Amino acid sequence: MSNLRLKYASITKKIIMGVMGLFLSSFLVVHLSINLLVLFDDDRYLFNQAAHFMATNPLIQTFQWVLFLAFVVHIILGIVLQIQNWLARPIGYKVKGYSEQSFFSKYMIHTGMVVFIFLIIHFANFFVKAKFGMVDQITYDDGKAVDDLGILIVNLFKDGYYVAFYVVSILLLGFHLEHGFQSAFQSLGLHHPVYTRWIKALGTLFSVVITLGFITIPIVIYFFR
Repeated sequence: MSNLRLKYASITKKIIMGVMGLFLSSFLVVHLSINLLVLFDDDRYLFNQAAHFMATNPLIQTFQWVLFLAFVVHIILGIVLQIQNWLARPIGYKVKGYSEQSFFSKYMIHTGMVVFIFLIIHFANFFVKAKFGMVDQITYDDGKAVDDLGILIVNLFKDGYYVAFYVVSILLLGFHLEHGFQSAFQSLGLHHPVYTRWIKALGTLFSVVITLGFITIPIVIYFFR
């Protein structure tokens, strides 16, 4: 009975972790869409206006703590599941397949930890400075003064070392997404000979688009701004 309980507890953790992962993936789409705006004008008007809206909208500000909680839950469950796999024979998915064959599936915890370290540094450079008023303001032609968060991005991406660290971290995030996207659907029991390959293809496409999108920003700023 204890082994049965352990099995279902592990499956439950995987389901919750998968749901949190898909939720966080949707956040990446929004985050990338806003960040790309910094490339469209030299005075960072579009990006700063979008960032100002996000920072002053009560609903979005409340939602960010839900997002933060999702990050914490996803990370904790990932660590717990990995420790369980190290201490005992892994309890695999109900249907074994690509997730066990993928090279990067074996290193999900490692890529996850690198991404976690990257997030801490990223939050320190942007989130903390924005929350504690450590950003200069800029006034545009409409007379409205807003925090110039865009200049934080530009200044950081003028540092070649930070650009290299950022690009490597995003590449590892992409590998993490590629496996995690498909694994999340398997954890939810959505496996079928027909549509599983489409889920896998969608996960690969999603991870490539997200990775290339985020990498484009520092490359363009460092070499062309």
